[in-house]
Amino acid sequence: MLENIKVSPGPHISKHISTRTVMIDVIIGLFPAMLAACYFFRFDAVRLIATCVLSCMATELACTLIRKKKSSLDDFSAMITGIILALSLPASLPTWAAIIGSVFCIAISKMVFGGLGANVFNPAMVGRAFMAACFGTLMTIWTVPATIDQSMPKLSPQGIVAKTMLSSEETVQAITTATPLSWVKDSLKKKVPAVDIYNKQLKAMCLGERAGCLGETSTIAIIIGGIYLLIRKTITYHIPLAVIVGAFAFALIGHMISPDTFVNPVVHLAAGGLMLCAFFIATDPVTSPMTHKGMWLFGVGVGMFIMLIRTFGAYPEGVMYAVLLMNSLTPLIDRLFKLVPAGGKNA
Repeated sequence: MLENIKVSPGPHISKHISTRTVMIDVIIGLFPAMLAACYFFRFDAVRLIATCVLSCMATELACTLIRKKKSSLDDFSAMITGIILALSLPASLPTWAAIIGSVFCIAISKMVFGGLGANVFNPAMVGRAFMAACFGTLMTIWTVPATIDQSMPKLSPQGIVAKTMLSSEETVQAITTATPLSWVKDSLKKKVPAVDIYNKQLKAMCLGERAGCLGETSTIAIIIGGIYLLIRKTITYHIPLAVIVGAFAFALIGHMISPDTFVNPVVHLAAGGLMLCAFFIATDPVTSPMTHKGMWLFGVGVGMFIMLIRTFGAYPEGVMYAVLLMNSLTPLIDRLFKLVPAGGKNA
């Protein structure tokens, strides 16, 4: 029973790891994605990231003052929530809407439960779900990257340039749809051959030159940040790999059944917020399972729910709902796969 216990003189902690250290690593990991967002969406990206971060930190400070508790801003968890929320928003979203969403995700989905470590759902995804319900139209108007059009015209969900930003007939003709996932949804609804999506959009999705949320820009930048977290051992490979495998397997089944209707699975991996979810959202240590077996089940569930919503749901993207659904199952997963205490199980 005791064969796995190693006896050695103290101290037994070889590396000091605090909540603050982990959060700083996550900020550094998100830095490439933030740089990519600022490169493609310029001032709008800076505006939203700054607004969400400052609003989240101010809300957490206000909540701690109201509860007469010590300020928790020095753990940087509120800053992480603000960054992830900003990366899940369209660049055209007004500042006032970002402030309301930031206040909601900290005050309601985090501080009401008792603060960091007590919340059940990922705060950033709760905030985005609230904003999707309240500001439906604003959350589905996309901005053309500045590298394509310096005027950065706005796009409706159908790909039509908004009247306030309409420039010329040529511009309208050059932009056929808002996001790559809209292409995928059109392919499913209208039975349009999906091969064009793979050929025309994959490079743009990898580099980041596409319309969408700030965190849907450069897939390469997100992967670089994720690899940094893996190297630092801030996260383990279990949940990211499980999310990717779950989504890829589901997409592959559809592609094998009807290649002309269902796009290549690689498109789904690079499109939308799937990679951001795999490395930075689903890996939230508070709202994800504690055991490795639980992480595998959790990650596969997130990946499959994303694809289920993308394929059969009304929305082209399913990251937000997939994460929240699996967050609700985390307590049950932890009960199914319990941690083994030091020394092994009781006889």
